[in-house]
Amino acid sequence: MEEVLSRTAASNAVGEQGWRFILGALRCSVAVRSMAQAADVAQRVVEASDADDHLRIDLRPDRVILTLLSPAHTRATSKDVELAHRISAAVREIGLWTGPDRTHLVEIGIDALDIGAVRPFWKAVLAYADEAGHDGPADPIVDPDGHGPAVWFQQMDAPRPQRNRIHFDVSVPHDQASERIAAALASGGRLVSDDRAPAFWVLADAEGNEACVTTWQGRE
Repeated sequence: MEEVLSRTAASNAVGEQGWRFILGALRCSVAVRSMAQAADVAQRVVEASDADDHLRIDLRPDRVILTLLSPAHTRATSKDVELAHRISAAVREIGLWTGPDRTHLVEIGIDALDIGAVRPFWKAVLAYADEAGHDGPADPIVDPDGHGPAVWFQQMDAPRPQRNRIHFDVSVPHDQASERIAAALASGGRLVSDDRAPAFWVLADAEGNEACVTTWQGRE
């Protein structure tokens, strides 16, 4: 039986193979030189994983992005760790490797005074669905095809004039957060808060529009 893993356990179990724990899933990428090679990598990955329903593959001309997530638990499990090791071994057999480069996930956060009133609109206009096991009036919504970013809702206590109510959460591998933050600050951004680091840092652009750089760390 598959066991749902803690964030720390999941990260530690696959880190040396180049996988990273991001938003409940295990993710990595494989650098390739062509779409033909990407297709070959995908075929070998499918064979190594027996085309398991935990696996999602995104083929690009320069890389293959792999995601492992239990559809039943919407979290990484012991089965996902087993699959990650099998996939990494199969990739190494052809002289390639699984690594964390250029793999991250984006969420959109919407601040609302009445989440129950705005959530149905966003669900309808985006053609989104309830996240597995979470269908409450304030729960996140997700793209059923797995392409678009998840949308979650943050409760406001009072209106906040002159501040945007929509912000991006950029979830990165835990060992790439400092580099991502430094790049954002060097590009004219500013640090709004690091009170909850390393779970997340709040950044803003020159006009105050906010984005959070997040990791799995600091949440247990």
